[in-house]
Parts: sequence; C-alpha cells; structure tokens
Amino acid sequence: MAKFDHKVLVVGSGAGGAMAAYTLAKLGHKVLMLEAGRDYNPKTESPMFKRNSEAPLMGAGNKDKNFGFYDATVDGGWQVPNEPYTEAEGTDFYWWRARMLGGRTNHWGRYSLRFSEHDFKAKSRDGHGADWPFEYQDLAPWYDKTEAIVGVCGTNTGLDDMPPSSEGILQPPPKPRVPELLVAAAAKKLGIPAVPMHRAVLTRPIDDRMACFYATPCGHGCSIGAAFQTTTSLIPMAKKTGNLEVITDAMVKSVSVDDNGKVTGVTYVDKKTATEHAIGADVVILAASACESARIMLNSKSAAHPNGVANSSGQVGRNLMDSTGAWLGAQIPALKGRPRYNEDGHTANHLFIPWWGHKAQAQGELSFPRGYHFEISSGFGQPGSGVSGDKQGYGPALKQQVRDAYGSYVGFALRGEMLPNKDTYMEIDPEVKDKWGIPVAKFHFKWSDRELKQIEHGLQTAKAILETMGAKVGTLPSPEKAISKGGEIIHEVGTTRMGSSPKESVTNQWGQTWDCDNLFVMDAGVFASNPHKNCTLTIMTLAMRNSTWLSEQIAKGAL
Repeated sequence: MAKFDHKVLVVGSGAGGAMAAYTLAKLGHKVLMLEAGRDYNPKTESPMFKRNSEAPLMGAGNKDKNFGFYDATVDGGWQVPNEPYTEAEGTDFYWWRARMLGGRTNHWGRYSLRFSEHDFKAKSRDGHGADWPFEYQDLAPWYDKTEAIVGVCGTNTGLDDMPPSSEGILQPPPKPRVPELLVAAAAKKLGIPAVPMHRAVLTRPIDDRMACFYATPCGHGCSIGAAFQTTTSLIPMAKKTGNLEVITDAMVKSVSVDDNGKVTGVTYVDKKTATEHAIGADVVILAASACESARIMLNSKSAAHPNGVANSSGQVGRNLMDSTGAWLGAQIPALKGRPRYNEDGHTANHLFIPWWGHKAQAQGELSFPRGYHFEISSGFGQPGSGVSGDKQGYGPALKQQVRDAYGSYVGFALRGEMLPNKDTYMEIDPEVKDKWGIPVAKFHFKWSDRELKQIEHGLQTAKAILETMGAKVGTLPSPEKAISKGGEIIHEVGTTRMGSSPKESVTNQWGQTWDCDNLFVMDAGVFASNPHKNCTLTIMTLAMRNSTWLSEQIAKGAL
C-alpha cells in the first residue's frame, strides 16, 4: 500500500472535508485530500456575470443543469453519468452529488442558522428520535469561530430558535426588500416574527475575499469570494500552510483495514485512468457527504467488519433524514406596477420567518413535533423563460400585464424537520455497480404522518400571511401532494449517527467511530437529528471542533 508523507487522509472537499483539512493543516499536520470530482476554480470558471438572456432557454434548468444553465455545479446533479443509484419499490428519492472540488459549497443556498438547545436535546422534550451527545453550550464557541472564518451576515434576534453569536462575529445584513417588509408586517399581525436571515455572504471583506456588491446570482459561483465556498476560502487557506495536498478525480472505493480490523488507509479509483490505487494513512476522515460516506463504509467489508467498517451497531445507512419542503406563493395586489429599482441584494431572502412554535408545542397545542421555517422569495429578479398562466391576450396589452406583474409575487418555501423512521434508510444494492465497479447505494424513503401534519400547518400559515397581504390563494393542495420528494431539499443526514452508546450509534461526539479509533466521519452523516435549519454551518462547526480534538489526540500519541 502506497504511503504518502501525510498523517491524515480526508475524503471529500466540501463543507466538512475542507474544514477538517484546513483545521488540521493549520495545526501543523500533513493532510492528503481525495475528491471524487474534478478540479474547479471559481475565480476563472465562474459565469457569475452571465445573464439568463445569454443562455439557451433563458437559462432554464434541465436534467444536466438542474438549477439553471449557469449553476456553479459543473458535472453533478440529481443524476451523475456512469454513477447510478437505485430505489426500493415505492420509493422516490433524489440524491444530489456535486462531483467537483468544493462539493456542494459551490452551489448551496448559504443559509447559516445555528442549531439551538431545542434542536440538540429535542428527544428529552418530546420523546422522538435521538438526542445529541452534547449540549448547545459545548458547540457555541465553535459556532463563533466558524462564523468568523466563513463570514456570516445577520443579527442577533433574541428569538429562542436563533441562539446569539458573540459580539462582533456577525457581519451587517443587507436591508430588507419592500415585499419582505410587507411580509414582516403581515406576519406580525399573526404573532409571527420575520427577521434577517443569517447567510454566508460577506458584507465586509475578509482577507482577500471581497464584500458582495449585489450584482450577480450566488448560484453561479463567486469569483470574488464573497459568497462562501471552500474553493475560494478553506482549501486555498489550507494549501498556504504547505500541509495540504489534493488529488481530484479520486473515487474512494473502500476503507482498508489490517488483520486486526484497524484502519490503514483507503482504496480509490483514478477516474481519468480507471486504475485502482491503495494509499495508507494513520487517520482517515470520511467527509464525502452523508450517503456517500455511508456507502464507502458499507462497501468496506472484511473478516473484522463483516457488515461494513465500523458497523457493529448495524446503524450505518440507518436514520436517513432529509428536510421537509413545500412551497406556496401568490401575487400581491399592492405590489403590482410598483416603480423599478435595483432590488438584487445578496440573491436570496434578506428576511425570513424562523420557527416560532416552541411554546405552543410545549403546551400541547400543535399536532406535530419539531418545527419549520419559511424562506421568502420576492423582488425584481432576472426574468426567466416563462410567463405565468393568468396573463391574457397578445401584443402591447400582454406586455403591459407582464410589466405590471413583475416583482409583485411573494413565495414561501417551507423547510422543516424530519424525524427518523424504520422505513427510511440506505443500503448497498447487491447487483448494481457504477462504472468504476463500486456497488451503488439503494434508498428506502417514506415520510411519516408527523411530517405531513407539519406541512399541513405550514401551508395554512403561509396562506394566512399571503391573504393578510391581500392575495387570493385558493384551495390548498393536500400535504401528500405538496411535500417534497425524499432528498429533494439536499439536506440528507443521519446515516452514520453520533451518540453516547456503541450499540445505538456509529460515532462518538467527536465523529470518531466506536469500532475504529482512527476512522472519523465529519459530514452530516453524524447528525443525531435533522433540525429545520440548513445543515452546512453545523457541518463545518463540528468539523472544526472535532478536528481540533483529533489534533490533540495525535499530540498525546493516542492516534
């Protein structure tokens, strides 16, 4: 087995992998990073200044470019050529894979909300799912450190769903748009708060990363480094230490172990040459994404690990969760024909509606556990390829209707918490392999009645806010029709769950697998629950904290 001059081998270059590599490299450890996708440099490749009008079909998405022609994801998506996955009968699951340096951080929404004490110890209150093996206060200082490095804009709201950052950590948020102010006023009448979204977009420069100048869509990628992605921050920062080496197009096949079951490295396929390589390391960190890391572990069978490496609990692949999703929008009469001005901002919503129902749930007033939030879509965005169906006529009259409607729509995207259930998990397909000869993932997915009741409540709430703004909403869809497909929100977590017991979890609180002390997981697979908040900030925070602990173990000679 080839052995590089590296102490730690990291699989994956996204949020978890890049933060782990940066933290360890900065602490003086030699790190080798393997990325299954191709190299990518947003400073030279980003189409950030391209307009929809310059693209085919006005930039609309298709099966090759799910989020539009200029989306920053180059070779990945819901379907990746030569890399299939399968679904059990009755399952409709979407698995997003970026397959490029930087992973999903190249195209993510950059919403950066802290998990709270409610999120880490939810089972203790309602009896569902699993608690995390630490308290919010254990992670709070690491959230500060992560927000400071990443660059997160927002404010301390004082709300119980949004723990505060320390003084001076958050950058100033952009001003709310006119439609968002209207939403805030309508929501306030219903006793619901609307506050600045916390987002990983710079409003003040950090080092060589410029502040956002509110001119281009973040989803195109950001050559100036304002919109956070590891390819313009953590990876080049780690390389500057002289301690990081990166190999792209390296598809990890399995984790290698010796006769005693101790991890010795990994086997990977060079996708450019289709050749297989074995490489050694003292410590292996899997951060390939929740389901990809679980796939690698389940495919790593040996005499010592007959069910896959570090899987004595049988929990690898189990406890799969995604965020719930639903959408409701309408035209707001007061916004029709309003004066045009630059309302771009930092692309996404400047205000959002966090979960406000903790007290109501504690008093037994709601029919579902956990919570959701609303992301607001509004404003004068780039025109797309379609004209909504309520327009009539042709010529000047039709054009005037389109002009009057421009900027008059408000939409609410619900993102909510899913609880684990026995019918939702991933395993290895016994028959299907990808182009590289690696057995593929097979998904089982099912929403429970808890999620459907949550969606029903969310749709009713969104309708109430829209109608308070004067909109005509009409009949709501059923929760079964409104809820997103499994995996569609791209927040899949939980497949290598952390915990306090080796019998019920895969890793301890540090991401260290119970069965193999030199194998760590540092992606969302370790999440013990899937709070309604977006995952990435917590992935990075855990990776920084756990890599620092790992460094201490190396210094002690324990690893």
